[in-house]
Amino acid sequence: MVLLADDRPRISAFFPLYNEEANVPGTASNAVAALTDLASEFEVILVDDGSTDRTPAACAELAAADPRIRVATHPVNRGYGAALRTGFAAARMDLVTFTDGDGQFDLRELDRLLERLPGHEMVIGYRLRRADRWPRRLSAWAWGVLIGIIFGVRPRDLDCGFKLFRREVVQGLDLQADGAFISTELLALASQAGHRIAQVGVNHYPRRHGSSTGNDPRVILRAFMELFSFWRGLRRSKS
Repeated sequence: MVLLADDRPRISAFFPLYNEEANVPGTASNAVAALTDLASEFEVILVDDGSTDRTPAACAELAAADPRIRVATHPVNRGYGAALRTGFAAARMDLVTFTDGDGQFDLRELDRLLERLPGHEMVIGYRLRRADRWPRRLSAWAWGVLIGIIFGVRPRDLDCGFKLFRREVVQGLDLQADGAFISTELLALASQAGHRIAQVGVNHYPRRHGSSTGNDPRVILRAFMELFSFWRGLRRSKS
C-alpha cells in the first residue's frame, strides 16, 4: 500500500520482550524502517518484562540512540498479558500496533492491516503458515476450540501476535489478564462492546534466537486460571 504523506497515520508500535537480547536490535531497527514509510509520526516502545539477560541494556542503548524509541520496564517478570497492557497504556499515537518481540513477524506487513482498518476498530492477523513445531500448533488449535465453545470467539488465529487497534478503543477495554489469556480477553471484550474486527493473513517466520515460553506448563496453567476467573466474572455480571 502506498500512502501519500498527508494520509499517513500516527502509529505507536510496541514489542513485549522477555530475554530477547539477540532479537531486540533487529526488531527495533526493522520497526523504525517500516514505520518511517508507513507513518507520519511514530514511536517504538520496547516493553521489557523483567528480563534476566541483557535485554534491558540493549533496550536502553537503542532508546539512547534514537528518540523515537522508548522503553517501558517491569522490575520482575509479570507475563505476556502484563507486557501487552503496559504497551497499550504507554501508547500516545492514534493507532496502536504490536508484534511479538521474537522477530517472527515483519512489521513491514503492517500495510496489510492498515488497508483493512477503514470501517473497523481493530485488525488482527492470522498466520498464513505457522512456523512452530507441531506440539505448539496442536495446543494452540485445542485452545482455540475451547475458547470458541466457551466464549463464542472464533477468529482464524486466536493468539497471533500481530494486531492493530484504534488507540481509544483498546485503551477503553478493561483488560486484566497478566498471562497468555489476554489474547482471548481482548477479543471477547471487544466483541461484547460491539467493536468491528477485521482479519488479515500475515507471514510467520522461524525464531532465529532464543526459545519460546508458550508451551511452558506454568504459562498454560496460568492461562487456564485466568480463563476460569474471566468466565466466573462474566457469569456474575449476568446474574
